[in-house]
Amino acid sequence: MWLKTLKTRLKHGHEVIEVDEEGNIAPKTNDYVVVWDKTKSRQENEPMITIEGALILPHGTAVKRLQKTLRYDEEYVAWWEPLGEKTRMPPCETVLEFRQYNNASTRAAWAQLPVEPTIQRVRYKDVITQDGDIISVTRFMTVAQLSPATTEMKSSILRSETGAGLPSVLYVHGGGMVAGSVDSMTAQLARLAAVSGVQVFAVEYRLAPEFPAPVPAEDCYAALTWLHSHAAELGLDRARIGIMGDGAGGGLAAATALLARDRGLNPPLKSQVLISPMLDDRAAANLASRGDSPLLAFATMPLQSIRMCWRAYLGPGAGQSNGDISPYAVPARMSDLRGLPATYIDVGGLDLFRNECAEFAQRLVEADVQVEFYLLPGVPHGFEAATNIGVTRRAVRERFRWASNL
Repeated sequence: MWLKTLKTRLKHGHEVIEVDEEGNIAPKTNDYVVVWDKTKSRQENEPMITIEGALILPHGTAVKRLQKTLRYDEEYVAWWEPLGEKTRMPPCETVLEFRQYNNASTRAAWAQLPVEPTIQRVRYKDVITQDGDIISVTRFMTVAQLSPATTEMKSSILRSETGAGLPSVLYVHGGGMVAGSVDSMTAQLARLAAVSGVQVFAVEYRLAPEFPAPVPAEDCYAALTWLHSHAAELGLDRARIGIMGDGAGGGLAAATALLARDRGLNPPLKSQVLISPMLDDRAAANLASRGDSPLLAFATMPLQSIRMCWRAYLGPGAGQSNGDISPYAVPARMSDLRGLPATYIDVGGLDLFRNECAEFAQRLVEADVQVEFYLLPGVPHGFEAATNIGVTRRAVRERFRWASNL
């Protein structure tokens, strides 16, 4: 019997195993999977070893089998199992197919929420975009907030005490930059206004591919400047405006915050709330090139659809690390994140956007931006469709808390 000690450097230090000429390893190290490769020649007393599975390491090395810890949240499974594949977006060949599915599924998801009887809606159709077009902003607020007399009275009281008006949130809906609408989010936006007590203004930005970058982000910035310029008549405090968005809307919200910083919006945005934001076109390309990420098994939206959305928004250069793409279209491409507003980010631990969100949060920390980041274990993108499970309730509570604290 011949024994040789091999070392392999793992994430948390060194591990040592013993391997005999038959490829056997000591019982105490049975977490290792080592296979003797008899097809390879070797020098005397030198083992030639391959590793079981898709990952083949150089002969003479050994690796510990990685424990597979990614799994669904139990409550999410109980919600998901009766629905089966209905919770997953089917492969879409065209942007139109994606748009139709996304709009229908979003409406169905938020239709579960109860009606908020105290919330009123008003649509303003006078937001002038950078290219001279007109888009709309929809306001969600209570009857008391809508009443001019009440608003004027409240604003007068607030100004006497603080010199300012009421807080507000600019909301940017999701949909891969190619789908979605304010109308499809009505129930969720009404709930946000009712629970947080903060008025919500949702922008109907124009969609790719009909209006590719930089149009969607510029439309969102136009809505923000509209809110600034109309703050007095709406009874709002310009220093207490936050921005919030989900999915692609989270990415556009982050882009809007960058535009506000670099164009000198004054007063600046107070905060940004990014919900499972779509921040980096290169991340999807990296996942596709690897092809072996455990995350892919949990995808509720096909990776090919994510890449299709980025191409519709950015053009053929999407996903290329050296592409000539503006960081105001793709926030993760911005080299300097200093000076951004206080930021909240949450993302599911099984979301394909997980890595880019975590990296963006880390970069914000390194840029000395106040950050609150939550990695929510066991749930994929769009988990909020399971409205009553614990992880959804906790995430929504934290998001609304940020809005309430404006």
